[in-house]
Amino acid sequence: MATQFKTPADVRAQVSDAEWKLREDLACAYRLVAHHGWDDLIFTHLSVRIPGPEHHFLINPYNLMFDEITASSLVKIDVHGTPVMETPYLTNPAGFTIHSAIHMAREDAHAVIHLHTPYGQAVAAQAEGLMPITQTAMLIRDEVAYHHYEGVATDLDERERLVADLGGKTAMILRNHGTLTVGETIGEAFLKIYFLERACEAQVHALSGGAARLNHPPQGTPEKAADQGRDGLKLVGNMLAWPALMRKMDRLSPGYRE
Repeated sequence: MATQFKTPADVRAQVSDAEWKLREDLACAYRLVAHHGWDDLIFTHLSVRIPGPEHHFLINPYNLMFDEITASSLVKIDVHGTPVMETPYLTNPAGFTIHSAIHMAREDAHAVIHLHTPYGQAVAAQAEGLMPITQTAMLIRDEVAYHHYEGVATDLDERERLVADLGGKTAMILRNHGTLTVGETIGEAFLKIYFLERACEAQVHALSGGAARLNHPPQGTPEKAADQGRDGLKLVGNMLAWPALMRKMDRLSPGYRE
C-alpha cells in the first residue's frame, strides 16, 4: 500500500475476533467499490456497527483513497464520529451524519453504504426515479425509498427526516445526490448497492434512446420480480456472492487484510 501514513502494528491485538472480521469485510468492500469505479476520490463512506453496548462503528480514514484502505487503517468512532481508538488518520464527523442516523434508528442496519456515482446521481436527478425497465431494477425497486436534497449533509436535524423517509426499506435514492443501501451484513449491503447501481446504469443507457422507445414489462411482472428479489438478494449476498467477492479481492488486492 503506497501511503505516507503508518497504521499502528498492534491494531489486531487490540480488537476482538468479531471486530477484526468486520474490519476485513469492510476493507474488502472499500476495495470492491474502487475496483468497480464507484469511488469519488476520498468522499462518501461505507460503515459498519461493531457488536456491543458501546455503539461503536468502523469507517474509512478521510485521507485515504478507497484502494488504500486496510483492516487496520479503518477508524473506530462513536455515534458523533469521534475516534475512540488511537489512529494516525483524519476523520470526517460530518460525513457520518447520514450513517449515524440510520445505524442508530435501525437495529438491522449493521452496514451502510453510500455512493456518489454518475449513474446513481443521474437517476437521482430524474423525476421518475428508478424505473422498472430491467430485471435488475425490478428485483430491488420495491426496496428503494427516496429522500429530497437538503444540501451537504452537515445539518443534524436532517437525520430525523432521512430516517423517516427510509422507513423499513433497505435502499435509498438521495435526490440529486446519490445512492445508499443498508444490510444486516456488509455482504448484504454490498450486493444491494451493486444491483441498485447496475439498475441506474442500465436506465441511463436505455433512456439515451428516448423514453418513447422503451419496452415496458407486462403488467404484474415488476411486482413478481420484487417478491423474488426481496429474500433472494439477502440469501445470495450473504451465502454466495460475498464469499466469492472476497476471494476475488484476495486475488486482485490482498493487502486489504493487513
